[in-house]
Amino acid sequence: MGKNTLSITDNRTDKTYEVPITDDTIRAMDLRQIRVHDDDFGMMSYDPAYKNTASTRSKITFIDGAKGILRYRGYPIEQLAANASYLEVAYLVIYGELPTADQLAKWEHDIKHHTLVHENIRPFLDGFRYDAHPMGMLVSTVAALSTFYPDAKNIFDPESVELQTRRLIAKMPTLAAFAYRREQGFRYNYPDNDLCYTGNFLNMMFKMTELKYESNLAIAKALEVLWILHIDHEQNCSTSTMRMVGSSHADPYLATAAAAAALAGPLHGGANEAVLRMLAEIGDVSNIPEYLDSVKRGERKLMGFGHRVYKNYDPRARIIKEYADDLFAVTGSNPMLDIALELEKIALNEDYFAKRKLYPNVDFYSGIIYQALNIPTSMFTVMFAIPRTVGWLTQWRELLQDPEQKIARPRQIYDGEGERDYVPIEARG
Repeated sequence: MGKNTLSITDNRTDKTYEVPITDDTIRAMDLRQIRVHDDDFGMMSYDPAYKNTASTRSKITFIDGAKGILRYRGYPIEQLAANASYLEVAYLVIYGELPTADQLAKWEHDIKHHTLVHENIRPFLDGFRYDAHPMGMLVSTVAALSTFYPDAKNIFDPESVELQTRRLIAKMPTLAAFAYRREQGFRYNYPDNDLCYTGNFLNMMFKMTELKYESNLAIAKALEVLWILHIDHEQNCSTSTMRMVGSSHADPYLATAAAAAALAGPLHGGANEAVLRMLAEIGDVSNIPEYLDSVKRGERKLMGFGHRVYKNYDPRARIIKEYADDLFAVTGSNPMLDIALELEKIALNEDYFAKRKLYPNVDFYSGIIYQALNIPTSMFTVMFAIPRTVGWLTQWRELLQDPEQKIARPRQIYDGEGERDYVPIEARG
């Protein structure tokens, strides 16, 4: 067997360089030695959108896109979704091991203890226009928490890191529900610590005049599974943003707000809204063949199919689909689901989509589930941000403990004008 190195010959100079290979990667800095002249900057790699660049080592999430595998800390996502509670999985992701009964009880108690937000958050939210988008309100209020908790700037104090972790996981559902109530024009509902994590969120969202809110078990379970599936997903756009902002040693509230802002983009957290718009445009199962024909002609896009990482069926989509029947038995049938199921069936049996490895991803079914829960489309990305907060915080904590990480500073290839002399305004053509 050969050496674990890569030999690179620079045909400009006829020099050969030997670069170490570790985990099927080479270090970009090892390319710096390749230069034509001694005063050259050195070779760089060019990778728009970081499609094939590893920016970190991580022990959190494993994905095999070709095989459709997703694991948190080594545990298959299918087992966690079927057997664990959301906060149990959150503990696993953050600390690396499943909690004991005592650890879980304390963890749940600590989260409940921090669900309330400062009363000054209420007038802050009231300052938004009546039609403000909930995601904009969420990003702003999360950033504002940085001013409420100045101790969060002690990012290398383990006790402070633990405290901010609990605060953010606890308060994110409260802020999300408050943003929804503000958008709807309803009074804010305060947390009820007698309820579980998801049940408490549903209480803050939907309680009206009843003395005690009771959530349906099937609805709470469907929401819990959705949130488990969304906790972390490797170095996606928002997670990379969390790490990049965190690398400057910003506090976790500001870094989380930046990550949430990245999530707000329609190409990231807003994809499930696009799926619902597509299903509404199709309107009826009889219109599916014509719609797919227009996709093949390049006139439309097949939303909710395909993924940057997965080249097989997204395991999260398969899990959501399994829970849909139980949910719709409670909420009533949804014509969108009928269209989605038939659309998937037809698309998966056509060579055009199979050859392009276009399989349903998590967004294909999650929007239908949220719609069945009476959650407006404007809240879909907010619903994504709540569980992803756990993943963001875990990535941020891992970043701080990694001795190889420095402040993020990508390079660029300058291809603008060369040196030019200033021209007075009266002489400009």
